[in-house]
Amino acid sequence: TWQFLGLAHAKGFDALWNRPGEGGMSVLSALDLVIAMPISWLPLVADFSRHGHNGRAALAGTWVGYAIANIWCYGLGVLVALSLPGADLVSALLLAQGGLIALGLILIDEVDNAYGDVYSGSMAGHSLLPRWSARRWGMVLAGACAGLALILPMHSLEPFLLMLSSVFVPLYGVIIGRMAGRSGVVLDTEDAGAKHGGAVPGSAAGGDGRRVDRSAVLIWVSGVIVYHALSRLAPAFGAAVPTLVATFVVAWATRRAGGDRA
Repeated sequence: TWQFLGLAHAKGFDALWNRPGEGGMSVLSALDLVIAMPISWLPLVADFSRHGHNGRAALAGTWVGYAIANIWCYGLGVLVALSLPGADLVSALLLAQGGLIALGLILIDEVDNAYGDVYSGSMAGHSLLPRWSARRWGMVLAGACAGLALILPMHSLEPFLLMLSSVFVPLYGVIIGRMAGRSGVVLDTEDAGAKHGGAVPGSAAGGDGRRVDRSAVLIWVSGVIVYHALSRLAPAFGAAVPTLVATFVVAWATRRAGGDRA
């Protein structure tokens, strides 16, 4: 950051700030890319924030970690792109003083990213199939992902991130719409079943006692379709923000009164 701030200062901040865009995409379309990266990591929040001492601490830690890290890294990306236009990220880092050290730290950081992904996936898998321990799920996922990494085109990151965003943006729209502003929401499905005598109204009960809110799933899947439709038919308006707003409004309007079940 220090190196590229110095490079930007040498070129003149005014010149970089007033540099015209190339017109490759609209602001909202570009915002889809900005949203895609952090939202692809949001599913991991619950896996680690549940270890917080209280809700306020978990919220503060999550907010600070995501906000500061993303603002810093995206800001650095803008500095690199403006200071060294046309250079790829690896070449730009290597050109900076101490760039090899920075690149090495990025590579080391990817190790804990992989661990976080496997841990989150094993927790989700264990919830779907409790007969398998989280450890077994982790070993299976680690082996499968290592095999996929050998054959998949790893350079196709942008379409992959947008695909993840199309899944998670409407998902969080539904979650926020159904749960925002409510207190005493029951999250544990087994406790919810015990308190409400088994099945929850408007839901389908599975064989292991877990229930699915069919209306929420329908809104979520519809949101995925809306995201891809907007990205193809109206890219100038963006896909993430309209999809998030639409799923939030529908989920909010269709949630049950009372606020004691989720």
